[in-house]
Amino acid sequence: MAARPDYYKTLGVERKASADEIKKSYRKLARQYHPDRNPDDKAAEERFKEISQAYDVLGDPEKRKQYDSGSGPFATAGGPGAGFGGFGNFDFDASNMGDILSNLFRGGSGPARPGGSAAGGFRGGGAGRSRAQRGGDLEAQVSITFDQAISGAQIPLSVPMHDTCPTCHGTGAKPGTTPTVCPVCEGRGVEVTGQGMFSISQPCSRCGGSGTIIESPCPTCGGAGAVRTVKRMRVNIPAGVRDGSRIRLAGKGEPGRAGGPPGDLYLITHVSESPVFKRKGEHLEVEVPITVPEALRGAEVRVPTLDGSKTLRVQPGTKSGAVQRLRGEGPPKLGGKGQRGDIHYRFTIDVPAELSEAQRSAVDALAAVMDGNPRARLFEEAK
Repeated sequence: MAARPDYYKTLGVERKASADEIKKSYRKLARQYHPDRNPDDKAAEERFKEISQAYDVLGDPEKRKQYDSGSGPFATAGGPGAGFGGFGNFDFDASNMGDILSNLFRGGSGPARPGGSAAGGFRGGGAGRSRAQRGGDLEAQVSITFDQAISGAQIPLSVPMHDTCPTCHGTGAKPGTTPTVCPVCEGRGVEVTGQGMFSISQPCSRCGGSGTIIESPCPTCGGAGAVRTVKRMRVNIPAGVRDGSRIRLAGKGEPGRAGGPPGDLYLITHVSESPVFKRKGEHLEVEVPITVPEALRGAEVRVPTLDGSKTLRVQPGTKSGAVQRLRGEGPPKLGGKGQRGDIHYRFTIDVPAELSEAQRSAVDALAAVMDGNPRARLFEEAK
């Protein structure tokens, strides 16, 4: 039988390491060996797969407990899940090498098991029948520019995932052999304890709930039926996404088991800021500086748009903070079928920090002809 891998050694932590220590070590190693940082480096890619595989188990309290005690799917070195500890969750981040993947297997009636069948795939010791399982959903975070968010883009993405073992084609058994019915649960995948009306069902301690035993595990996947791989693809980012948008790419997740459909891939977008346009919900806001004379007597000013520029009319007596709106000139509305938001232009009066002699004389002349004290009403209202 294949020797059980030492996941603690893979992550470089002690067996008594806390969950936080395990997660911290995983993230550090994932950043170091991620395929995006090591293009065309097969050794780094294999190391990344091993790291993700180890965190799949040690990052899950229940799986770690079974791994440490050698129970459940880890009951034998070559038993179900020996190579990968079954399927579960692991964190990763495509943009900052933090958390990128979560909820790898959310579909189906239970955790995916090696051998191509879920718990109960064999019933009553009869002939085994595979139960189709939908592939797990994946989640990745991507970083895009402001322009890409507005116009849409196609970007490259590397997503670590499980894939069907090319050697055993998902059975988990060595080519030429097949899984056998578990002698403890007789293929049911559960053990029942208790008497009379009260009984407790729990996953079989021998087969871990799969209902089958792999006597001769596949040398490639160690009996898991799946291998870690890094899938490289190009994904389409629709126009109009904003920071934090969640995009569903149907059928781009984990492949299904036993003929089941693939899962979905969810992208969380991180959009860089524009130096000019500020996102405000479905609209954009732009600060437009104007001079004191423009604010006093009015003016026509050119302002930037997403497609070029347009002219706005500044009304005489415009106050700082006044807003004008261009309808339909803003970002596309995600899923809005051609609809667009607006651009709000907020005027701010530009006051020079220092005045030249000519400017000072002009200001003095203006002050001499301006009547009244605009603060006088404050004291009247205060009474």
